[in-house]
This record gives sequence, structure tokens and C-alpha cells, in this order.
Amino acid sequence: MIDQYWIDKARVRASFDRAASSYDAAAILQTEVRQRMLDRLEIVKLNPTAILDAGCGTGHASHALLKKYNQSQVISLDLAQNMLLHTKAGASFSQKLLGMVGYARHHLTAGDIERLPIASASVELIWSNLAVQWCNDLDAAFGEAHRVLKAGGLYSFSTFGPDTLKELRTATSADPNHIHVSRFIDMHDIGDALVRAGFSAPVLDVERFTLTYDDVKSVMRDLKAIGAHNAASGRSRGLAGKGFLTKLTEQYERFRTDGKLPATYEVVYAHAWKPEPKVQLADGAVPVTFRPRAK
Repeated sequence: MIDQYWIDKARVRASFDRAASSYDAAAILQTEVRQRMLDRLEIVKLNPTAILDAGCGTGHASHALLKKYNQSQVISLDLAQNMLLHTKAGASFSQKLLGMVGYARHHLTAGDIERLPIASASVELIWSNLAVQWCNDLDAAFGEAHRVLKAGGLYSFSTFGPDTLKELRTATSADPNHIHVSRFIDMHDIGDALVRAGFSAPVLDVERFTLTYDDVKSVMRDLKAIGAHNAASGRSRGLAGKGFLTKLTEQYERFRTDGKLPATYEVVYAHAWKPEPKVQLADGAVPVTFRPRAK
């Protein structure tokens, strides 16, 4: 049976390629989540020599990570070539800020986070801001992250939970024969997938954000500007007719509050460590270390 929510990666790549020049102006939520992720790194004891920014977009997180970890190599990876071109253009900022040494520490590569073109056990930190939701196989993506991390390395990412765009999802039920909003995965299922991939004691939490708009066209315009097109295999392949757009608007208007239309985003934050390998004795036993109780 065909999964109607299966994501067409070619369409995702094309959408983000087209949106690269308009992305920054519309990526208000992505910018806020990026800063909150950076703030969370302040309490993490980590001094990585190599970092992967998986789904780098226009590269702002890569530049921030270069500044924060000023001895580290940063690899910026994205599915869309035009996003990488904007990241490269932004490298002039890194060059001015960090000098030629900082510039030489920055590397760009095209790739899919479900099939990373990165050597195994080669980075100490994987950072990914609002990119995991474009994966079809969460186990594959997390398995790849586990593979490329060194033992003791950190996987820090954000993604969208199931309440994301709930107003739009309800409004598009006017066309029950097609998928109009992607499927987003629950926080608990994400945690289970991290454990299956071999990560230890993942920590996850959720925040909800509400963006407000004057009309439905503005909601759709913002989604288009950041490249968040519907890429589900069950999407309609033709142009939406006037009848559907009228019904969509009528349904969405039911959510209007204080003169504005809301667009809800449920953001899931996660960090998980790749554990150090267990040491086995000759007889196959695993040594246990007892620490004295703190007084």
C-alpha cells in the first residue's frame, strides 16, 4: 500500500532551491528556534573538533557554530544546492568575523540526512534545526547520525510535532481526497527512535509558537517563501480550483481570533549522546564502577 504521506525528495529539493533567496526574510520561526538551540548549547560541556550542520539552509547556524567553537571544523550540509550557495555567500561574513583561519574551517556539501555523505565516527556534534521533518525514515536518519558521530558525541536537533499547522490541516479537510499538510511525528515516537538507533538517555521537550496573519493568502505566502511546499505523494498534482480555495478560506476563518488568523507550530527539541563503548572483560562480563555517595 502506498504511503500517501511519503515525501518526494526531488520536490523538496526544488522547492528549497527556489526559496533560497526569499528564505531569510520569511524564516521568523526558524530564526527563533535556532537561537533557542544555541542557548541550550551553553549548558553542554562539549569541545568539538568537527561539527555537522545537517540541513543548514542559508547557513546562519553554521556561522554561529564557527564563532562559538572557534577551533572546530564545520560541515554545512543541505539537500538544496541554492541553499548551499547562499551559505557560501554568507561565508564572507565568517571571513570578516573570524579571519581566513575561520573561513578555512568551513566546508559545504550537498546531501540527504537519511544518507549522509560523511565518514563514520568523524564528528563530535551534529546540529540540525527544523530539518528532520523532511525525512521519510526516521530510523534511517537517526541511524546515520549515530554512525557519523564519535563515541561521546552529541546529536542536537529540532523538528515539528503533530500540532504543527493544525489550523491549515483542518481547513484543507475540504478536500479529503488529497494530502495538504505533512505528517509530523510525536515527541515520544522520536524518543523511541533515538533509543532504537543506539543513543543514550535522549532528552526531549516541546514548545508551541503561534504566528498570526491577516488572511489565508499570507499564511500560504510565508510557507512558499521558506520552501515549505506540500511534498507528500498524496498531494493534488493540479492547480487548486476556486471552489477549493473558497472552502479553505471559509474553514480557516473559523480560527480567527482578535482579528488575526493563527498558524500553530509545535517545535520538538531533542539532544542525545552516542554512548562510549562498553568495556568487556575476558570472560564477557562488563565491569561496574561504584561511586561514593556525595556527603
